[in-house]
Amino acid sequence: MTDRTLQWLARLASLVVVALFVAGATFEVINEPLGATEWGSGGLGNIVFVATMLGFAGVGAVVIARQPRNTVGWIMLGIGAVEAVTGAVEGYARYRGLLTEAGSVAGGDVLLAFMAGTWVLVIGPLGTFLILLFPDGRLPSPRWKPVAYLSGFAIAAIYLLILFAPGTFADVGFPKITNPLGIEALRPFLDLLFAGLLLLPFSILASAAGLVRRFRRSRGVERLQMKWLAAVGSLVAIVYLAAMLGTLGNDLWGDGPAAWVTWLQTGALSTMALVPISIGVAILRFRLYDIDRLINRTLIYVVLTGVLTLTYVASVAVLQVVLDPLAGESQLTVAGSTLAVAALFRPLRDRVQTFIDRRFYRRKYDAARTLESFASKLRDELSLDALSHALVGVVRDTMQPAHVSVWLRSRTEEPTSAVSERIVPQPSARPVARDLLPGSGPFRERAVSR
Repeated sequence: MTDRTLQWLARLASLVVVALFVAGATFEVINEPLGATEWGSGGLGNIVFVATMLGFAGVGAVVIARQPRNTVGWIMLGIGAVEAVTGAVEGYARYRGLLTEAGSVAGGDVLLAFMAGTWVLVIGPLGTFLILLFPDGRLPSPRWKPVAYLSGFAIAAIYLLILFAPGTFADVGFPKITNPLGIEALRPFLDLLFAGLLLLPFSILASAAGLVRRFRRSRGVERLQMKWLAAVGSLVAIVYLAAMLGTLGNDLWGDGPAAWVTWLQTGALSTMALVPISIGVAILRFRLYDIDRLINRTLIYVVLTGVLTLTYVASVAVLQVVLDPLAGESQLTVAGSTLAVAALFRPLRDRVQTFIDRRFYRRKYDAARTLESFASKLRDELSLDALSHALVGVVRDTMQPAHVSVWLRSRTEEPTSAVSERIVPQPSARPVARDLLPGSGPFRERAVSR
């Protein structure tokens, strides 16, 4: 099959997926007054989830348009397609066959049976094949084929087990409807069979190990691509962990469902939308080299937000103890804490940025310190020869070129003096630039060692 044919198939599939998402949303809205869905209570979360799945399909179609042989694009398009089919079929089955016009269409319970396990067809490829084949659509090495086979077997086995397991559809909101495809002979072995569900987490961990190994062996552009996915994956994991801890704390010590817990859960679900975006940026190489700056800013503002929040809470508590005997219940504590946090923002941000640059971006930190030192020398030094040698040293330390030349010209445009250093790099060094301010005329060269 030619690349052009694959691209046309991807476009057609994208149109079908969009139509199915629209149909599923329409059925959700129709079913809401009947109590068939939870659209009214969790509408924002449902919208975010649908947008995320639609993002997977859209980014997958774009990747296929540029790289039709890349398996990652087809996996992303397939994830969105499975979710679109599930939403449309479940909505139709609930509307025509189970609730509004119950019995008007035969097979509504059969459709529900086929859709009950489709979550495996979404979570499975997302946690296994997508990260195992990223970013070029190929395995890290042939030795990872057993992991791919195990992942495929686990996904298929779990889906078939859910499809033919006897019981009701209580998990999807229909406890009185029995699975018409259930095999009663499997009932004594259900506990043992469901223990096989552990194959999927094991496959996900093995695929994540493959991603880590590929990241450690990657270089150049591939390493930047891996950084995009690793950065977004870390952010998603941190936000989901915060949402889990918030939910657990509210269940243990709260009086009931709290609004902040709902918003935290919605925010955690929203971060999933960053996964297809990061994959698209990495594969299509759009603003690929901005990842280090993005990670730097994320680290800075996450740490800064945490420190300022703790400072605000602590200052409110302290000021309440101090001002309560004097002013009673007053807004002075809130106002004072807000002013303190506002005053601390700029100096604290500078300190956090310096710490992160020194700890995680040492080369950038050393380059900045070198430039600061040269700037101070530039204010005090009057000798052109000394400044020329200092400039050569700065360029050598920050840019690490193979050759540096500094030309000093007089008003007659004739070169009056020149300073040049031909740097002999070590075998592991990588020259970045060739010349700085090249000119013509006589110059002297001297070799230096690093």
